[in-house]
Amino acid sequence: MTPHEPADRPTDPANNRETAGKPRRWGGWVLGLGALFLLTSALAYGAQGYYARNREVAATAQQLRDFVPQVRVATVKASDGVVRVSLPATTTAYLAVDMFARASGYIEKREADIGDHVKQGQLLAKISVPELDDQIQQAEATLVQLQATLKAAQANAELAQVTWDRDKPLVKQGWDTKQQGTIDSEALKAQQAAVGVAQANVDAEQQQLRVLRQQQDYQQVVAPFDGVITQRNIDVGSLVQADSTTSTFMFSIVQANVIRAQVFVPQDQAFGLVPGVKATLQVPEIPDRPFPGTVTRIADALQPGTRTLLTEIDIPNPDGVLTPGTYCTVELQIPRKTPSFSVSADAIIFNADGLQVAVVENGVAHVRKISVDRDLGKEVEVRDGVKQGDLVILNPPVELVDGSKVQVSPEAAEPTA
Repeated sequence: MTPHEPADRPTDPANNRETAGKPRRWGGWVLGLGALFLLTSALAYGAQGYYARNREVAATAQQLRDFVPQVRVATVKASDGVVRVSLPATTTAYLAVDMFARASGYIEKREADIGDHVKQGQLLAKISVPELDDQIQQAEATLVQLQATLKAAQANAELAQVTWDRDKPLVKQGWDTKQQGTIDSEALKAQQAAVGVAQANVDAEQQQLRVLRQQQDYQQVVAPFDGVITQRNIDVGSLVQADSTTSTFMFSIVQANVIRAQVFVPQDQAFGLVPGVKATLQVPEIPDRPFPGTVTRIADALQPGTRTLLTEIDIPNPDGVLTPGTYCTVELQIPRKTPSFSVSADAIIFNADGLQVAVVENGVAHVRKISVDRDLGKEVEVRDGVKQGDLVILNPPVELVDGSKVQVSPEAAEPTA
């Protein structure tokens, strides 16, 4: 503003509108064009990203369709012709006897104690029965008397026979009376009867004497077989009683050169078990020494409650290492009755359809249902669903289905035991 210009000069409104409207119209167009450009750029970027993601998804799907996984396989083999079954058992003595007194009296001698090895017929104890000796002496004297009576009766019978033989022809010829003949014949019969009675008395007394002498033999307590004394219940001076119900228990003796083991074989294995089957006994305290044996007896009938078969095994024990009453395990080598196949446990598929395996044939996996006979830990025995030589997939992937293409790993197929 110059000094010559008035300070309050009025301004033309029309001129102000013209000069103000032009820049405003150009600024709006610029802003609109910028926003449109940004929107177009954003749409183009989004479309490009969507298209790229679709291409990636399609490529991934195609890759999955074309992907052939590598799998490890194991060969199915036929199981052995022998089923090895390990069962708990308890050893018992081959022979075991509890000895009781058969004569009443006092122990005069005791010749054996617990742990002693004895031979058959060896004296273990002697029972003193003085009254029995007196009874034997009395019976012997009575027998002598009866034998003398028998001889007298026999002599009288012989005399009666001679008399009858002499008088019989005289009576027949009438030289002697018939009454005399009757007397002679009846006397002969009486003497013959007397001989029979005397002989019976002698036999009875001899039998009584044999009983007494048998009781005298019972005073000598001897071992019935070679064995070991495991219990003793008497000592010198002990009173023992011989009675059918309250006889005194004296010794226990067992024969341990052969040990028996009793096992109960489950029903699914029992039908292949017969005498002669080989067995091996193992004691936990002697881990490095197996004891071979043979099945000698079977019950031929299953236990109704447990469905098991009682089986006895004889184990030679010449050095006496095994003792009766020992806990042990017995492995039986039972001949297999039905064929089965051994499959690795890593190949088992368990789902809603049951137990299955995937078998590789010409690069294609085929899922087959199986029936398991026995689980052996690392392997299982199956009776159907596979055959010898099949290749089963180990640790099959979850997405594996029947008909999936697979590629066997370059590594050699793992054999199953």
